[in-house]
Amino acid sequence: MTVRLRAHHLLCMLTYVGKGYSEPFCRNYDGIAARLGAGEDILMVAGPDDICGPVVDAPDTHCHNESVTVRDAAAATAVSALVGKPLAAGATFSLDAHLLGAMRAAFAAGTTRNGCGGCQWTELCDAIAGTEFKGARLVITASERS
Repeated sequence: MTVRLRAHHLLCMLTYVGKGYSEPFCRNYDGIAARLGAGEDILMVAGPDDICGPVVDAPDTHCHNESVTVRDAAAATAVSALVGKPLAAGATFSLDAHLLGAMRAAFAAGTTRNGCGGCQWTELCDAIAGTEFKGARLVITASERS
């Protein structure tokens, strides 16, 4: 299977610690973190993705807002350099421990944070990055990953 992600969620997944918009949102996100950790590929999408699922139809959702689309574009540009290829909709790639570590290091250093502008979770993400991502739920568990 493949996990469908919008670009700014490539940043969000780095600091996800089980907090979110609702219990169904967190349950869903926990499952996605486990799938990515087990080695499922990522398919880049434009607009709402697998993480958005539980909240995409909520009346106050931001999934379709222009500000989120701008965040996606900034995140795609920043993370593309780490992945080594453009991350436009339709691109696929896999995480391994090395890439996840590089993404977290860049996030902590602030080099990929331009995709986080205006996000309500910035303070929480700053705190998680400041603890070297302690408690982050995305952990590479696939035995063939390094």
